[in-house]
This record gives sequence, structure tokens and C-alpha cells, in this order.
Amino acid sequence: MLSSEGICTLIKSYQSQADLLLKNYVSADSFVVDTSIIIGIFACKTVYDLSRLMSTGYFKSYLNLTKSQQIEWNNRAISTFHAVYIATVSLYLVFWSDLYSDDLHRGPITLRSSTLSIFSLGVSAGYFLSDFSMIIWCYPSLGGVEYVIHHILSLVGVMYAMLTGEGQLYTYMVLVSEATTPWINLRWYLDAAGMKRSRAYIVNGVVIFLTWLVARILWFVYLFYHVYLHFDQVKQMHTTGIILVLLLPTALSIMNLLWFRKIFKGLKKTLAKRE
Repeated sequence: MLSSEGICTLIKSYQSQADLLLKNYVSADSFVVDTSIIIGIFACKTVYDLSRLMSTGYFKSYLNLTKSQQIEWNNRAISTFHAVYIATVSLYLVFWSDLYSDDLHRGPITLRSSTLSIFSLGVSAGYFLSDFSMIIWCYPSLGGVEYVIHHILSLVGVMYAMLTGEGQLYTYMVLVSEATTPWINLRWYLDAAGMKRSRAYIVNGVVIFLTWLVARILWFVYLFYHVYLHFDQVKQMHTTGIILVLLLPTALSIMNLLWFRKIFKGLKKTLAKRE
């Protein structure tokens, strides 16, 4: 039989183990990560269903599309929703929040995070997981190899920054480039609606060219310059984090340049037809 003192000791032992388990597996960050990813996936499903419902009732051109085109129509609604959301959050955190200010008393900017920054990356991870699944399921109708590579790189970068808290500033700087997505999707919608010869289509093409130039070319130049200026803080990350900060923006920049070349050629061709 255990004495009362032995029972108290046993209870305290179990309590200590329970506290340790709670700390390791049900921490605030873990809860935020899991919840945000689920919210991101749920939001994607909701937007997809709303797009299908509203498009059926309000857009006649939607009914004339093939099954695969209707799927892409609804899927682009998801990417537009995510782009507006994550670009807004990224601009706030990068430019207006003091989370990543140059105040050295707060530690290296490469190691800073907050509940908001973790949650926002989780929602974005939920989107990339959902969209990547759709691309693979419908491959190649929703995008070819370049889209698969783009989503894999994005997922790796977002998940690493979210789970480790490292390099979140540069992750958000890359995600600012999502501001171009709504205009790319609008171009597809105008084409699907038979408005390829309209003035709106031409104006949209010019907007795509300008926003892509700013958000995916010049902005990435500034990103690399920022990394150069703060490389002493970048070196304080783990080796994996340093590699990702250098490798992912470089790979995405190459893809952005290749796509920009296509955008420029497409704009020249469209303007030439109007002359």
C-alpha cells in the first residue's frame, strides 16, 4: 500500500509529466499553427463553393465553359482571395508594423515572429496546400510543371518560416508579390467571357505589366539588397534557413523573369493588333 506521502509524490510526478506534455504539444504556437492551416483550407473550400454558386446564377459565360474551365474559374477565385489577403497582411507587416523594425534591442530581424505573423503564414500554407492538391488532381489543366515548382517552393518557404519563426520578414517580402495575382486572374476571366478584344482587356494587360515589373522584378532586387545589408543577422539563422533565404527568392526571381518575358511579348502583340 502506498502512504499518503507516496501518493502525493506520485500525483506530483504525473502532474509534472502532464505539464511537460502540454508545453511541448499543446503550446500556443502549435495551436495557432494548426488552427490557421485548418482555417486556410476551410476558407478555400468556402470561396470555391461561393464562386460556383454565384457564377452559375450571375454569369452566363460561366455556363458555356467546359467542366475543366469551370473548375479553373472557381479555383482562380480562391487564388484571388488569398492574394488580396496575404498581400495586405504582408504589406502591413513589412511597412507599417514595428515587428521587423531595425531596432537591434529586439534581436535579429531574421528571428522575430508574432502570433499574427504565425497565424497569417498558417492561413497561406492552408491555401498553398489546397491549391497544390487541386493542381495535382487536375494536372495539367490548372498549370504545368512551372506551377508545381512554384507551389512547392512557396510551401517549403512558408512552412519553414511558420514552424521555426526564422526568416519571416523575407517570407512576407516574397509574398508581397502575390499582389499581381488578381490582375492575372482578371485577364483569364475576361478571356473566358469573350472580352479579349475589349478595352478592359488591354488596360488589364498594361496593369499586369506594370505591377509585375514593380512587385516581382524591382521588389526582388530590393529584397536581395536588404538581405545584403542585414546579412550579419541572416547568418544567425540555422543553415537551412540561410539556404532558403538565399535560394528560394533566387529561384522565384528566375521564374518571374521568364513569366515577365511572356507578359511583355503578349502585351506587345495585343497592342500591335489595336493599331
